[in-house]
Amino acid sequence: MRTIRLYITLILSLFVIVASASPRLTVVAVVDGLSTESLAMLRPYWQQGGLRTLSEEAYQTSIAFDHLVYGGNETTATLVTGTTPANHGYTMERYFARADRRIHPMLEDKQVRGIGTQEQYSPAALLSQTITDRLRLRYPQAKIYAIGQQAETAVLLAGHAANACCWLDAENQTWVATAAYTEGLPSAAYEQNKAGKIASYAAHQWTPRMDMTSYMHPTDAERKKGFTYDVNRVLANAPEANTLVIELALDLQQAQQLGKDATPDMLLLQLNSLSPQATSDAIASAEQEDMYLRLNQDLGFLMEQLERRIGRENYQLLVVGRPILGTAAQTLNDLHMPVQHFNVDRAAALTGTYLMALYGHERWIDGGYGQSIYLNRTLIEQKRLDLDKIQRQVANFLMDFEGVQIALPAYEAVHYPALKNSFCKRHMGDVLFLLQPNWQLMKDDQHPMDLVIDENPQSPLLFWTGTLRPMPQGKMTATNVAELIIDN
Repeated sequence: MRTIRLYITLILSLFVIVASASPRLTVVAVVDGLSTESLAMLRPYWQQGGLRTLSEEAYQTSIAFDHLVYGGNETTATLVTGTTPANHGYTMERYFARADRRIHPMLEDKQVRGIGTQEQYSPAALLSQTITDRLRLRYPQAKIYAIGQQAETAVLLAGHAANACCWLDAENQTWVATAAYTEGLPSAAYEQNKAGKIASYAAHQWTPRMDMTSYMHPTDAERKKGFTYDVNRVLANAPEANTLVIELALDLQQAQQLGKDATPDMLLLQLNSLSPQATSDAIASAEQEDMYLRLNQDLGFLMEQLERRIGRENYQLLVVGRPILGTAAQTLNDLHMPVQHFNVDRAAALTGTYLMALYGHERWIDGGYGQSIYLNRTLIEQKRLDLDKIQRQVANFLMDFEGVQIALPAYEAVHYPALKNSFCKRHMGDVLFLLQPNWQLMKDDQHPMDLVIDENPQSPLLFWTGTLRPMPQGKMTATNVAELIIDN
């Protein structure tokens, strides 16, 4: 009898899974700086709203990254491709080009025209398929749009196969786009530009939603006089930027009738939880709490409108955090773990001097960037020197630098998982190095470069769907997120 009951339960479970049709619209929201700790801490504030609904109804887990995290779009690329930088090619925000020995944006594409902007970006440098590409291959008639608050994030979310993507030009207060996609600037974005919608939001003042005594983490300055911002001056880090993204998403849904037919569609959004004064992903001010409160409201409005327009069972929403600032330097200092600085340019220059002493007064180093030293391979070949030997000499030389944990020839990266997953052959240098914990990369004496923000950063993931679906158990890695989206 027990066997029969188990058999019936299994059949019914399979029936539920098979009978649950794929949602007609998938919305993916990547939220800069969103942290699990902040979500848990602020939950009592949410009597209603999107984050409240997600906390009660969504599948929730945390994700880890199997590669170095610099607080840039290398994490976005991993989320949308389901692969590491070694495969998708987006290792850092910028890369060193041997051809001109200059630093370039990773997605810069001089062959592509910007629409309403001088910025020229395309997904050509992204080497792997993304969730949008896979959806397009499976459903050629799918309608796919991405909206970002920065250019490269928007392009990565759009992948190679979106109809269009656009991003917020905070300085000129317009939506702009790239001609890399067939539709260019979406009509809904054009209409908002024509109506001056962004300018109208930028004219707002951002003040606290609550009395200052109601916030959990006001700074001393906020306790005395609260906070006030002219949104016009901080639009890129004001809650209005999130509101604008959500409202454009809803205008696009209506204009393009997303989720209205049997073909699955996709909307991909970049949102932000970091306020202008934020120094870490952890909440440490009333204004950052306020960002979360407004984000909760915006997500709630999005979910309410989609339910009304296309039905609860016809859409799904995935919200995932993206590590940006990591742990504040002051926090580490207070723990007697001060942040130290490593000047990459200076290390490259000293390495060049070292090689001059060994091989003569020539330019032996093309440059240094990130955690790579780039040798002048052309000169080495002309002099008929042993490249392998020079790589090992440079690695041994770097090991004597304070702050360097390990240095090695690039071809040995396969023996170290953190390096193996984090560097793409296309952009990696000849010698790689890892810094010790709490050491920050510096471009020069004054300016921090990209920072490896944490040893093992974790980000929250919340996946809400109006239909019953099987979900994975336990924690996930960032490379699993794409499968979670595309398989549902």
